[in-house]
Amino acid sequence: MEQVLVNSIVAASVYALLSLGFGLIFSTARFFHFAHGAVYAWAAYVAFTVSALWGWPLAIGIICGIVAAAALGSACELVVYRTMRRRGASTLTLLLSGLGLYMVMQNGLSLVFGDGNKALRTWPAGEGFALAGARVTGVQIAIVIAASLLLIAVWLLLHRTGVGLRFRAVSNDQDLASAVGTHVDRSILLAFALGSALAGGAAILISLDVDMTPNMGFIGLMMAVAASIVGGIGSIPGAALGALIVAFAQQLSAWWLPSQWQDPIAFGILFVFLIIRPQGVFGQRIKKASI
Repeated sequence: MEQVLVNSIVAASVYALLSLGFGLIFSTARFFHFAHGAVYAWAAYVAFTVSALWGWPLAIGIICGIVAAAALGSACELVVYRTMRRRGASTLTLLLSGLGLYMVMQNGLSLVFGDGNKALRTWPAGEGFALAGARVTGVQIAIVIAASLLLIAVWLLLHRTGVGLRFRAVSNDQDLASAVGTHVDRSILLAFALGSALAGGAAILISLDVDMTPNMGFIGLMMAVAASIVGGIGSIPGAALGALIVAFAQQLSAWWLPSQWQDPIAFGILFVFLIIRPQGVFGQRIKKASI
């Protein structure tokens, strides 16, 4: 059980960053940004290109991966979504556009890097060391610490700065926020940049621990959606709690079921919350239904 708990905390750290990034975008833009998963995957491959292929320091690769994720997410908003919104596109149309973007970006990864596994880490995998009856590696500890610091930083941004105040205003009511002088499009763009950067950080952290593949973004996105809905979309404590619930259920199920059942278990929890408490643990009911 100790190992299950340790594995759950490590996985939840990544899910929480993904969930928070997805929630920021959804809360401000009010639609399902499907390409979020492809942005997540591209960040890991940019870091891999810079550090593993070009031979630059890993720290530079990490920075480039996060910046690339923020740039890709911003480009999705500026080039595709904003143009379509100004033409009166519905949320369903935006969702389908995001799905198309995901497919193009994911297949672009396969075209450039191939479908085989790639490893961002350049050091040999170790057994780690004992911690309260479980085994944990230095990389896994770094993942938990880095994710925790990022979550705290985003909380401070959202609750202690003017930028965060505008985010929350747009999330609550775009029309009212615009009426009082808030630039809605600019806030949405910032949400895409920040949410995508968080996804990029999550992708790089997990890629330091396990291998990466071009289709890693789909599972990452689904886990982000599950954790967001379970915890409450847009809530930082909700992102953390939802991520921990999903991750613990996945790891615990591995005791009795084959590993391929881990993802269906997470989706099962998602369905339960959609039926019983669709706003999540910490979330509030959304007055305007969106896809």
